[in-house]
Amino acid sequence: MENKGLLQSRELYQYLLETSVYPHELQPLKELRDVTASHPWATMATAPDAGQLIAMLLKLISAKKTIEIGVFTGYSLLLTALTIPDDGRIVAIDQNRDTYEIGLPIIRKAAVEHKIDFIESEALPVLDKLLEENLNHEAFDFAFVDADKLNYLKYHEKLLKLLKLGGIVVYDNTLWGGLVALPEESVAEEMKAGRHFTIEFNKLLAADTRVQISQVPLGDGITICKRLH
Repeated sequence: MENKGLLQSRELYQYLLETSVYPHELQPLKELRDVTASHPWATMATAPDAGQLIAMLLKLISAKKTIEIGVFTGYSLLLTALTIPDDGRIVAIDQNRDTYEIGLPIIRKAAVEHKIDFIESEALPVLDKLLEENLNHEAFDFAFVDADKLNYLKYHEKLLKLLKLGGIVVYDNTLWGGLVALPEESVAEEMKAGRHFTIEFNKLLAADTRVQISQVPLGDGITICKRLH
């Protein structure tokens, strides 16, 4: 497996996966990871070590009602569906149903499709619609965001209204392949916009008194935010 994380040694990353991640990875997740590996955008999938931490967070807060923005083939979605209770629910939003359907047979075989409400759409209109219904205010336990970086701050503002006090939102790609720490002139042109939005978002999260944060160098960098008020 290519080193999706920020560890400088591929051997060390492989050791981490083989020692503590893969032995605990459920078979449906392994199947979905294998199916996704041949996709030309395979690096968009949630890193399995990051997924392991997400599963732990879901268990720690006894999450039952969740939101996922950005699904791709569904690794993190399937992981969430396998982790939350049988009567749990996931609002899963992605503009591309075709990639979701790559993982859908495995999701169905795992008998967790009934927990998923997949919505093929841009995320902001869906979040706005959820907020129009008062029952959704402060109703969700957990959210995972792995989508367009341009809108991360807009997602953040809306998700904080949807999350319960003590609820958690996890943002993916917040270290942007390590490019956030490099001077702009050394960054490839096609990566500059994402780097800029990621740096600004990280600054805003660090200054946001409504959340407690922890930025973790798993995968491409994930930031965990717990809603405080």
